[in-house]
Amino acid sequence: MLSWAVTFLIIAIVAAVLGFGGIAGAATGIAKILFIVFLVLFVASFFFGRGRG
Repeated sequence: MLSWAVTFLIIAIVAAVLGFGGIAGAATGIAKILFIVFLVLFVASFFFGRGRG
């Protein structure tokens, strides 16, 4: 999931450099959402995974 967030971030940067503002904004929004979801899942797996060890 983190790789998807990085991919959309790179797409947003390239689109912004080329002047595609709408596409850059959309890709940035998607990258932010994916990164937040990744962080939530990471923290949840960290805390719930500790009980098994």
